Amino acid sequence: MTSPGYLGVTEFDDDGDPDPFQWDTRGDCEVRQILDRVADKWSLLVIALLDSRVVRFSELRREIDGISQRMLTVTLRQLERDGLVSRTVHPVVPPRVEYALTALGCTLHTTIRSLVTWTEEHQNEIAAAREAYDAREAQSAEPPRTAPAPQTPHGTRRD
Repeated sequence: MTSPGYLGVTEFDDDGDPDPFQWDTRGDCEVRQILDRVADKWSLLVIALLDSRVVRFSELRREIDGISQRMLTVTLRQLERDGLVSRTVHPVVPPRVEYALTALGCTLHTTIRSLVTWTEEHQNEIAAAREAYDAREAQSAEPPRTAPAPQTPHGTRRD
């Protein structure tokens, strides 16, 4: 059985290369929904932090700068629903809740690690490109320098 968003065939562009956007042609495409979930910044950080270890909720919250308790809860629930994260509640007072990557989540972590490695290797180039872009934008946003309009004796401008 295939998912509702499964296209079944690989489409090719005019050059004979596989079309990378073939999966994005339908609003209900499951591939798009999954990519939206696993590629958001909070999910990426959670998956990265769970690499080969079990982590308590409070530790995740401390380690992910800027995430609210509610957003972390929502992110963990979505990752658990997708089968990427497992949640274990220990029956103690207060309750202790731990999270870990599932086998499926570990396969995704490998891909995320490749993305992080690429980012680390190219961060200086990206920073230089951003600076150059910002300088071009700042230069084009400056109004042209012209002399002030002459004033009449009463302080009003002549047009």
